[in-house]
Amino acid sequence: MTPTLIWTLVVLVAIGLYLSWTAGRLDRLHARIDAARAALDAQLLRRASVAQELATSGVLDPAASIVLYEAAHAARQAEEEQREFAESELSQALRVVFGEPQQTEAVREVPGGEAAVSELAEAVRRVPMARRFHNDAVGAARRLREHRKVRWFRLAGHAPFPMAFEMDDEPPVALVERVA
Repeated sequence: MTPTLIWTLVVLVAIGLYLSWTAGRLDRLHARIDAARAALDAQLLRRASVAQELATSGVLDPAASIVLYEAAHAARQAEEEQREFAESELSQALRVVFGEPQQTEAVREVPGGEAAVSELAEAVRRVPMARRFHNDAVGAARRLREHRKVRWFRLAGHAPFPMAFEMDDEPPVALVERVA
């Protein structure tokens, strides 16, 4: 064997190992996206469930209960294409219902209200964090998938292009002030 052939084989093996490592990294990023999406879905479901429970508990005035219940129900029942919009609507409804500290304090004063508001505040606080983790994982996978070597060698396989979850997740001020 000639030295040129040996070096060519070494270079080809090194390129193969590098491409294999990149494909493994991309696979791990896709798994991270799936786990982050599952955590985000769980937090969104928890927030909608707590809001719906609070709306039906009778501690809110009837108008606020209807607004909150309808937004929470729509968020829980939304199809995947409409999920971001429905969750944003729930965030807006929460800000309307709990926009004033007096409303939050009135709910806390009724029996069981303190626990319900605390649980809602915790759920509202966790949603932005879960969304940020998901969108960070999506960003990392997108950046890697944009490299030429990933496209040329089709290292992503048949995995769909990852999409960020964009929604209005600003919490009601009255709920956040008590938690902080």
